[in-house]
Amino acid sequence: MAVTTTSVAETCAAAKLAERALGNAPSEAKDRALDATARLLGERSEEILAANAEDLADERASVLSEALRDRLTLTQERIDAMADGVRAIVALDDPVGEELEHRTLASGIDLRKVQVPLGVIAVVYEARPNVTIDCAALTIKSGNAIILRGSSYAERSNGALAAVVREALAEAGLPEDAVLLLGGDRGDLAELATREDTIDLLIPRGGEALKEAIKEVATVPVMYAAAGNCHVYVHAEADPEMARRIVVNAKVQRPGVCNAAETLLVDAAIAPRFLPVVLADLDEHGVELFGDERARELAGGVEIGEAHEDDWDREYLELKMTVGVVDSLIDAVEHINAHGTGHSEAIVTSSEEAAEEFVADVDAAAVYVNASTRFTDGFEYGMGAEIGNSTQKLHARGPIGLRELTTFKYVARGDGQVRE
Repeated sequence: MAVTTTSVAETCAAAKLAERALGNAPSEAKDRALDATARLLGERSEEILAANAEDLADERASVLSEALRDRLTLTQERIDAMADGVRAIVALDDPVGEELEHRTLASGIDLRKVQVPLGVIAVVYEARPNVTIDCAALTIKSGNAIILRGSSYAERSNGALAAVVREALAEAGLPEDAVLLLGGDRGDLAELATREDTIDLLIPRGGEALKEAIKEVATVPVMYAAAGNCHVYVHAEADPEMARRIVVNAKVQRPGVCNAAETLLVDAAIAPRFLPVVLADLDEHGVELFGDERARELAGGVEIGEAHEDDWDREYLELKMTVGVVDSLIDAVEHINAHGTGHSEAIVTSSEEAAEEFVADVDAAAVYVNASTRFTDGFEYGMGAEIGNSTQKLHARGPIGLRELTTFKYVARGDGQVRE
């Protein structure tokens, strides 16, 4: 079963044709395709894992960092998790056709505002093959066609996964070309980003270099799946044991993802007794630490390098962390708003007043009180999956799920009204 087409123009034309059919498909047909996708992921898992093993063995993957290799790697557990995510999307309400507003105008016209698919969505992403399934499942349910442009590092894995979804679409009587995988080089990427006749939304998921390359050429609407320079701030009134658990989890549980914490800020009032303990925890987990002068003085024998100015803006995506001591909640908020990317920020405190002030003043898509930043995730938020996390404010912020992949139209019904 073919997955790719031979040019950007052909891919876009095929996707446009498919979205017209999928956009009007009943929920039952879309759910059948998703049920079939979840089932076929299990049935084809050996083929998928074999394709992934070839990607990992390819010399192109030899240059990847440990964190990026982790992103590229598929296991049976991760395939099972993808299938669970697809089933979770099946269980969600279909947003297409939902009535948002309904009123009768002074003219007597009946006016409804209803949700509709965006149309054709293009997603450009790096070495995370699970994105292939997450994106395809969300766009199928929301009635959109999708053009997937994955990393060459994951070419075989993405091909195997896209083939599964296309087979499921055909089984449900829906157009296979609602999911298309595009190869090619940077020139093809530039063409994709300028196809205003076809692409209704482009979502890049990847590093800053990818985003900058798209910013230079894009003429289609773009929603950037955000980088995550996320912080955990340990307030003066924090429970130390709770704070230890949250800090370690936010940094260590999966360091190569955008909602992992990259910076730890500790209030000066608690730092002398808290920092030596938490730094020892992080060191035990293999985290390389960099800190300001006060953090280094309170390191308690743990090796901690000097933090340079650009370290406070760094998204490490690996077992590295910058540590700073701040004099107040206000200082913590100012530091976060100056250096953060607006993704996910956390405070650990037993003070409700401090928590409310932090929530109100931090400018981020997700703000946590006494919880790890690792929860900023479509699956954790009950969305089944996500296409990415947006730190923009139009038209979506936070995890990009089903509703964020729709727009609306006004439907006006009259009985002969004309405007005077």
